[in-house]
Amino acid sequence: MAALGWLTPRRRPATARSVLAGEASAEAARKTAQAAEPEAAAEPAAEALPEDFPVPGDDRAAAFFDLDNTVMQGAAIFHFGRGLYKREFFQRRELARFAWQQAWFRLAGVEDPEHMQDARDSALSIVKGHQVSDLMEIGEEIYDEYMAERIWPGTRALAQAHLDAGQKVWLVTAAPVETATIIARRLGLTGALGTVAESVDGVYTGRLVGEPLHGPAKAEAVRALAAAEGLDLARCAAYSDSHNDIPMLSLVGHPYAINPDTKLRKHARANDWRLRDYRTGRKAVKVGVPAAAGVGALAGGAAAAIALHRRRR
Repeated sequence: MAALGWLTPRRRPATARSVLAGEASAEAARKTAQAAEPEAAAEPAAEALPEDFPVPGDDRAAAFFDLDNTVMQGAAIFHFGRGLYKREFFQRRELARFAWQQAWFRLAGVEDPEHMQDARDSALSIVKGHQVSDLMEIGEEIYDEYMAERIWPGTRALAQAHLDAGQKVWLVTAAPVETATIIARRLGLTGALGTVAESVDGVYTGRLVGEPLHGPAKAEAVRALAAAEGLDLARCAAYSDSHNDIPMLSLVGHPYAINPDTKLRKHARANDWRLRDYRTGRKAVKVGVPAAAGVGALAGGAAAAIALHRRRR
């Protein structure tokens, strides 16, 4: 019965650990953004935005984009797991677990805190004892292999509109901050707020600073970054697909629901937020699929991953 909790995610208020996670993420984001200039990205297709938004030259405004299923199809942590498996960081049993989690994410189209926590716990145990620099180098390769072709062009165009207006654009995600920073740089964005894994002398300890950057922690990270950067949140924009990000979306003056799940779509309509959906008519994720179909899809995802592994061997 515990698995049924994934179907009804609980919304939690900010806690001391949320605040710690948010502040740590904001500090890490500013350091990495100052250390390197973003790469130039390919010019995206034009996207229709209100003529007066974003406001050119408004340096007290910025844009905050959720990553999973907003900027990129699927979850970054799962794609990262696939790449680590290819490099023999873990065994077939863990691969099946990653495949099962990714299949659930695609089927349900929601980010349940307990489910995502389970995935991050798996990732933390895998990277424990590894050099941060080594994982960053591998992350670059994994982006090219599994993530580059999964970027939503429409969302990328929205981000470019803010960059063209002279504003900073940040990813805000529960994915590891190192992975998120790579993605942000490869897309030509300013930087990224992500989950901060503890490291000592450049080696991962297997622990987090605070908690995963999810739900209220995302809002705390945006709040901390805005204070450090001198931003006016009422002039900022935020974009997400998940109702779990309502705390972050509610912070800014220009919230957008992108590829929204059912709860976020309902909330956005009730609060007159703008909506955009870049999925095809046959949406890749649906909510409310019968349980039997869900179990079949999950098992199929794991089986397909293992079968692929066997063929390659």
